[in-house]
Amino acid sequence: MSFVIEEEEVDRLPINIDPEIMSGTPVFEGTRVPVDALLNNLSAGVSLDEFLENFPTVSREQALTVLSFFESKS
Repeated sequence: MSFVIEEEEVDRLPINIDPEIMSGTPVFEGTRVPVDALLNNLSAGVSLDEFLENFPTVSREQALTVLSFFESKS
């Protein structure tokens, strides 16, 4: 799944975009977990709870904030 995050939106989200981390792929702040991992997992039918079990460095709050952001854009 692809998405666009405008530069001014990054500051409002619990994500980090740094060329030194995962070649600049948007990741959850404080982790190396790409944001698209959440979106792809949910699209594949994985529940949020399962995702959080599989990626314990991502907090529920981070995931819900990102999901809310993308829902508001669609």
